[in-house]
Amino acid sequence: MPSTKMETINNKTTISRAKSESSKLYAFSKRTIDIAGSIIGILLTAPIMVVILLAFLTEEKKGSVLFKQVRAGKNGERFHIYKFRSMAVDAEERLKSDKALYKKYVENNYKLEPSDDPRITKLGAFLRKTSLDELPQLFNVLKGDMSLVGPRPVVEKELVEYGNRVDKFLSVKPGVTGYWQVSGRSDVVYPERVDVELYYVDNQSLILDIKLLVLTVWTVLIRKGAY
Repeated sequence: MPSTKMETINNKTTISRAKSESSKLYAFSKRTIDIAGSIIGILLTAPIMVVILLAFLTEEKKGSVLFKQVRAGKNGERFHIYKFRSMAVDAEERLKSDKALYKKYVENNYKLEPSDDPRITKLGAFLRKTSLDELPQLFNVLKGDMSLVGPRPVVEKELVEYGNRVDKFLSVKPGVTGYWQVSGRSDVVYPERVDVELYYVDNQSLILDIKLLVLTVWTVLIRKGAY
């Protein structure tokens, strides 16, 4: 009996070590891909970002070209996510000036149809529809705040949607793209979104990451859930 018990313990220890080594290899590989991918992405899209900058200087003239917002990252650490600004400088004032529309906004999980949203500029609507507003997040990836693939980072008030599973959600780096984005993005709302995001956390692997990156290209091209 002691021999059998010892074999069981040794077997569990071996499995545990194997999982630990596999996890370390995955983390190293993922970060390597993130660094290489973000650098290549920045270089390839630099001309597009310059055109967007010039469009802002021509069309918008007011405010910063970049929008920064605090989001919850891995282990709950806060960071500033970068986007090209798609809303007017006085966005909140525009929204709150229409009480009926603001009520609709709150009741609809803090979302509005683009055609109803007075905050979004013409250039911003185009950037959102084409997902070009997300390009600056390549710098978030390079910095290490985000990964190319992972759950979408949320603002603090949204963490309540994850309930007692919030720690699992925050156990990995958030991503520029992920399972939620290729599943419909803005068309997939809470509580379904929680299950979609946590599916990735439970099943993350390099193969899944590559699959999601490929699917992201297709999703962006057909503009699924982008608004």
